[in-house]
Amino acid sequence: MLRPAKPVEVRMTTVTTGLIESLVSNTRSGTVKACQRSRLSLAQGGQVSKLYVDQGDQVESGALLLELWNDDLKAALAQADAQVRMAELNKASACRQAEADQREARRQRELHNRNLASAEQLDRAETSAEITRLSCQQNEAQVMQAKANVAVQKARLAQTQLTAPFAGIVAEVNGEVGEYATPSPPGVATPPAIDLIADGCLYVRAPIDEVDAAAIRTGMPARVSLDAFRDQSFNGIVTRIAPYVQDSEKQARTVDVDVRLQDMPDDVHLLVGYSADIEVIIESADNKLRVPSEALLEGNKVLTLSDDGQTLKKQTLELGLSNWTWSEVRSGLSDGQQVLTSLENPAAVDGARVKVIKGAEHE
Repeated sequence: MLRPAKPVEVRMTTVTTGLIESLVSNTRSGTVKACQRSRLSLAQGGQVSKLYVDQGDQVESGALLLELWNDDLKAALAQADAQVRMAELNKASACRQAEADQREARRQRELHNRNLASAEQLDRAETSAEITRLSCQQNEAQVMQAKANVAVQKARLAQTQLTAPFAGIVAEVNGEVGEYATPSPPGVATPPAIDLIADGCLYVRAPIDEVDAAAIRTGMPARVSLDAFRDQSFNGIVTRIAPYVQDSEKQARTVDVDVRLQDMPDDVHLLVGYSADIEVIIESADNKLRVPSEALLEGNKVLTLSDDGQTLKKQTLELGLSNWTWSEVRSGLSDGQQVLTSLENPAAVDGARVKVIKGAEHE
């Protein structure tokens, strides 16, 4: 006498409503980068006289970082400042004399009009006033020349000083006091004197497959995950999409996408260079009927329970948004129905008698 086949033990998931997102992910690992990073070098060579910072120091914008020996340039600047002062004094003297001569010329003109001064006296007074007026202008030009010389000396001095172009943290210092610093020749890469990173603004640059990149737009929200913080994800926003496709040999063609990190927790300190992955949220919808994507069979079908609750049957679905975790169900299922998730069992097929076991809910 034949006995009926033993029911297949299966795990089922109850279909509910929730959040559905359409996502695009990177094809290879991305990298955490700083919004501003400068590998600073000096414009000219010379002996390092003073080093004001060390690795790890926080600096403000405009802070002096490194200085070459420049006593001669400082002396030249002091001399130029003194020349400005001298020129200004000469100008003040000449212009004061010009004012006095102008008053005398006016007085002689009034006397001449009343026949109390000769034409010769008036001519001498007016000529003297004109000469001193030109002398005042000449001294004013000399002041401008002296100030220009000061600007030249300051520019020469600045070439021996390295200052921070923005606030940040010193990542690397190459050089010590007493060593000779040499600028990089054109086309030759040499280590920077100081590597400065603006650590207050970070972003992730990651490659996206050229097919998926077409759906991405700047301003879209994104999630960032890092190997260094495995159990956390961070919010971001797409700020840049590269205007060209990377076609490196032996690699799939990709487009670089930048995601700016936002609202970082205070207890999370990211380092530039961390590997990172991004998920760009193309579209999202909440309170939508959804099914685990792992439950889908070929042709957008799932296995659900028949009316007797003891056998499996195939059900065709109309799907909407989907990702690796969830797929939106537009028709074919209703809230509260159960679908098969343990698809690895070859006996769990359409028409099979089953026994639903616990521990089946999809998280």
